[in-house]
Amino acid sequence: MKDWKIAGASAIALSIAVGVVGLAVYSGAYNIAADDPHSSTVYWLTSTIRARSIAVRASNITIPVDLSDPKRIAAGAAEYDEMCSGCHLAPGMEKTEISKGLYPKAAEFSRANDLTPAEKFWVMKHGIKMTGMPAWGPTHDDNLLWDIVAFMQKLPTLSPQEYQAIVKSTAEGHNEMMMIRHGGVKD
Repeated sequence: MKDWKIAGASAIALSIAVGVVGLAVYSGAYNIAADDPHSSTVYWLTSTIRARSIAVRASNITIPVDLSDPKRIAAGAAEYDEMCSGCHLAPGMEKTEISKGLYPKAAEFSRANDLTPAEKFWVMKHGIKMTGMPAWGPTHDDNLLWDIVAFMQKLPTLSPQEYQAIVKSTAEGHNEMMMIRHGGVKD
């Protein structure tokens, strides 16, 4: 009899909790605006879910052995500048209109961070829901994404001048390759 009372009380408590959550969801009580930060509890919960989800999904990714190859790093420089710097910035770069408005804030990869190369690759390939981070996998092949990861590994060691020099040199080479591919017609 005691077990039935405990089970009944648990069922009632669960029903009330589901009802309260449902009411909160459907009433629109929780403000999802990017300019209104989460409560500390919600921030912790979403950050933990994001970090654990990325870590678990990236744990079986094989990292290329040539991430420190200067050619691979150079190949990722112009791509990073074009695809990533608007949100994640670059050495010496001021915050952009986009980076100022993101919530949660995008990681600044010119500073050290705790993502592994596999995690960076997974995030670029698949994106992150409700953060503004797009999934580049549908439009970019894995090799190019690994080039960007290779560059991101080098990024925290670059001065603003070194960053500009590597991006400029690789962007010029990238433009020449595009002209060759398109028969002399610039993209």
